[in-house]
Amino acid sequence: MNLYAFGKPIVKWFYRILFPITVEGAENIPESGGVLICCNHLSNFDPPFVGISMRRKLSFIAKEELFRVPLLKTLLRHLNAFPIKRGTGDRGAIRLAMHLLNDGHALLIFPEGHRNSGSKLRKGLAGAGFFALHTNAVIIPCAIIGRYKFRRRMTVVFGTPVNIRVLKEQSLRPIEVSAVIMSHIQMLLDAHASLKRP
Repeated sequence: MNLYAFGKPIVKWFYRILFPITVEGAENIPESGGVLICCNHLSNFDPPFVGISMRRKLSFIAKEELFRVPLLKTLLRHLNAFPIKRGTGDRGAIRLAMHLLNDGHALLIFPEGHRNSGSKLRKGLAGAGFFALHTNAVIIPCAIIGRYKFRRRMTVVFGTPVNIRVLKEQSLRPIEVSAVIMSHIQMLLDAHASLKRP
């Protein structure tokens, strides 16, 4: 048993003690094949939260700064994370992400690139659209709703897949496809706005 499989039930138990958890739409995630989970970003708690909310093993991209801490670096790599240099067009990270998606893995990204606790999403970066256009991955919009406060309910919602075939036929640019993906995430947030607490 690897560290991911060993640690997942422990992390799930830990999260359920801290926050009552609701998961919606997990059936929208294909059981096999490349999947790109595109999600809003509230906190560093987000990647494990999404990971414990789905059956499949999840890889995710993390900011390079986290990998500068020796013990954390080792832990992150065992948990299927890999670093990206933000704002630099990190080709190595992009190639690895494309390889994972084309090889049938599930990958989590935060298209905004930075944390945003507001109810309105910022403009998405081009990365999500690039991966959508240049791989055969299924694109799943995802919304994390709530605030990470003790015993406050947290909800993760997986939406239905974005129809990338139509977007490819329209010859859209990556940044335009990212905007479409962001609109799907925003719709999930808006539909569940009543679940938010101050």
